Amino acid sequence: MDPIISVEGLIKQYKDVIAVNNVSFDIQHGTCFGLLGPNGAGKTTTIEMMEGLTPPSKGQIKLFSKTLTKAALDQIGIQFQQTALQDFLTVTETINLFASFYKNTLATDTLITMCDLVEVKDRNHQKLSGGQKQRLLLALALVNDPQIIFLDEPTTGLDPHARRNFWDLLTEIKNSGKTIIITTHYMDEAQYLCDEIAIMDRGEIIAHNSPDNLLQQHFSGAIIRLPKPNLEGHTLPSGTRPYGDGFYDIDAINVEKTITELLSQGISLDGLQVKSANLDDLFIKLTGHALTGPTIDVKAGE
Repeated sequence: MDPIISVEGLIKQYKDVIAVNNVSFDIQHGTCFGLLGPNGAGKTTTIEMMEGLTPPSKGQIKLFSKTLTKAALDQIGIQFQQTALQDFLTVTETINLFASFYKNTLATDTLITMCDLVEVKDRNHQKLSGGQKQRLLLALALVNDPQIIFLDEPTTGLDPHARRNFWDLLTEIKNSGKTIIITTHYMDEAQYLCDEIAIMDRGEIIAHNSPDNLLQQHFSGAIIRLPKPNLEGHTLPSGTRPYGDGFYDIDAINVEKTITELLSQGISLDGLQVKSANLDDLFIKLTGHALTGPTIDVKAGE
């Protein structure tokens, strides 16, 4: 089956800054695809080119095996990081307003139920909580019943409970047959939602596969985390790298053997943690810096 979206050799340059550098990937129908990385990595610029909002400097984008025609773009829905809504309208009135922009739409009651807005349907949208506001913006992205839904960092600023509720809602939407493309800098979000991810850093894709496959490719066994002072004056074991400001991580294929080796060198185990690798650990291993580390500064996009 042909991919629902195909991106090939995508480049976006602003004067002397390359915001997106030779990015390529395919997205299959009915999946959730995640673009991961810190602010400034090129995620939003990439997604804006896929949405037809920003022209690429070079490269090609196809939706439904076709270039970005109006007919193809009519099949997408977009939830932006920020959307200005008309003041003094209720949730229902806001959805009806956006529905008036399209020929074919889902029923307002359907969207309200789908996005768990029944209890606030008559409330002024300016008085919604953060989670309710994001669910309203999702309803607006779904109003034209799109086949492809773009979500640009949709849970930024939400509390953990609201984030998890939003994840469950997205899972239901994906299970209905929609294709979801999401940008996020929350690695736990990507691991929960995405069938496939592409990790971006400084405008380039540095890893691309399913979350589980990426972790299996780059980690074996477990991670041993120790405070940095414990290792001062000692030879660092193979596979050791900094984690944050105060710790070292050690890749341990055999945890018991590695701990025995640490003890034989007189290394203190105070503060020791043993954990399974996650996508945060993968990003640090691949880039050498944390997700909030320094990135390129581009004028537009992200």
